[in-house]
Amino acid sequence: MAKFWLVKSEPGVFSIDDLARAKDRTTFWDGVRNFQARNLLRDEMSVGDGVLFYHSSADPPAVAGTAKVVGAGRPDPSQFDAKSDHYDPDSTRDAPRWYGVDIQLDRKFARVVTLPELRANPALGGMVLLRKGSRLSVQPVSAAEWRVICKLGLERR
Repeated sequence: MAKFWLVKSEPGVFSIDDLARAKDRTTFWDGVRNFQARNLLRDEMSVGDGVLFYHSSADPPAVAGTAKVVGAGRPDPSQFDAKSDHYDPDSTRDAPRWYGVDIQLDRKFARVVTLPELRANPALGGMVLLRKGSRLSVQPVSAAEWRVICKLGLERR
């Protein structure tokens, strides 16, 4: 059974438009350096899962569209590249520390669904993103939350 996730990206670094321009509208979701998020990427995310693409550090932060997982968790090659901002000298190929998944753009929303709008929606009150202190770059989303956010994003205003 497919699960649902929210992944955060700063639009100045990698936006949903960058994903739309990527070869096959697909990218390897790399650079995650948080153990809890790593565990989700490595152990929980599966091919076919739905992904909400969230623009963080935006004004305002917002869900910009959806993607799907098209490649299961595998070691993040940037951890081995000394020239990468994501290099980890303590990670080895025999015991990789960091993982990522391949995601492919499903659709850009007709309009972004902003963080204030998410906070104002009673149906989303239990969403991980909206919890005080929640900073994970990868987080689970319930099927009900997925449906509400997709419906909002596809509405034209």
